Amino acid sequence: MNTAPSTSLASVLGHGSLAILAYAILGVLLLVAGFYVIDLATPGRLSKVIRTDRNPNATLLTASSLAAVGLIVAASIWSSGGALRDGLLATLVFGLVGIAVQTLGMVVFDKVAGISVRELAHEATLQPAAVLLAVTHFVIGLITAVAVL
Repeated sequence: MNTAPSTSLASVLGHGSLAILAYAILGVLLLVAGFYVIDLATPGRLSKVIRTDRNPNATLLTASSLAAVGLIVAASIWSSGGALRDGLLATLVFGLVGIAVQTLGMVVFDKVAGISVRELAHEATLQPAAVLLAVTHFVIGLITAVAVL
């Protein structure tokens, strides 16, 4: 007699769909949190600076930060090993740590290198300092993501 538990296709699909939904919601919440942290670092409303003022520096810095958070979320999901509750908790913690590290990176660059996100957001044309900070944000996210793995 076969005593192994049977896993129906419906059960697998249901659990998988629930996991996708849970990770997607958490990922979006972390991206929103990352956006608002950047919003605090820039003068004025970030959405207005990007959409209405069409500031390329603010856009580049925001995009690179959100890409970095996305890398961290993806690495956290990958490393969860299918354990949904533990994976969601790890994703939340690692995502928040990644946002905090990026914020610290902005502060350090402002103090050490004299590159201010606030000042860059006032510049109408793309500045080399914005490119440098954008790459730094992305690399911090990459480093954090690899550390998660």
